[in-house]
This record gives sequence, structure tokens and C-alpha cells, in this order.
Amino acid sequence: MKITQALLGEHAIFATLFDHLEEQIPQADCAGKVRALGAMLQSALASHAQLEETLLFSSLESVMDTQMGPVAVMRMEHEQIEGGLEALPSKDEVTSAQRTLLQVIVTARSHFAKEEQILFPLAAQLLGDETLEALGEQWATARHVIEADVPACA
Repeated sequence: MKITQALLGEHAIFATLFDHLEEQIPQADCAGKVRALGAMLQSALASHAQLEETLLFSSLESVMDTQMGPVAVMRMEHEQIEGGLEALPSKDEVTSAQRTLLQVIVTARSHFAKEEQILFPLAAQLLGDETLEALGEQWATARHVIEADVPACA
């Protein structure tokens, strides 16, 4: 499996999580509940971002400009998302906490769309299938995914 396929699968899981959070956040009656939802999201996104940066971004940076361009934008957006989540514990007023967490989700959805529409096709073009497959194997190892050969039906 290519790393771009693996990350796309993770994005689909996050989309469902975002949908759920967007339903739950407005119903939260105190900032503590919103902060708890944010802490859960932060944990999940941190793992995803770390693998993305370590495996895909660093590979792309070896073949393109690191100061400007899509990878630099992706890293900046990771920092924005992380910054919003890190600001959440200081939000004592429920409306402020809700607004902050909902904005993080908007930013993350936009970020994922850019990766899927721009970065992943660029990775296919610049890195090629063999490298993307090798990175996918590294992703599978990090995620403890076992890829088994399934025999074909006769």
C-alpha cells in the first residue's frame, strides 16, 4: 500500500470524527467538556501529523524546495492546527472554547483537502510508486498494520 493511500484512509476516519465533534461541540454545556473533546482530537491528530511529517514530508523535501511550496504550507498548517488545540486548555468560557475547537476542525478539513488534491498527486509525480510503497510499509510498521497476501479465489 502506498503511503498516500494509507493517509487518505486516515483522513476518511478523521472526517467521520470531525462530523461527530461538530455535532457534540455545540451541545457542550461547559468549557471542560469542549476541552476534553479537543484533547481527544489532539491525541489522534498528533500521531497522524507525526507520521505524515516524518515519512511523506521529509521524503518530498529531499527532492524539492523546503522554504516555500506545498510542503512548507502543510507544515505551517500543522502548526496552526496544533496551536489551536494547545490554546484550548486556556479557554475557560464555553463559547470561546467551542469557537476555538470548531475553527481547528475547519482548518484541518481544509488542510486535508489540500493534501489530497495537491500534495498527494505531487508525491506520486516526484517520488514514484516504489518510494510511496516503501513509505507505506514504514507507515504500516509504525501503525502495527499487518499486510497479508490474500489468495485469489478460483
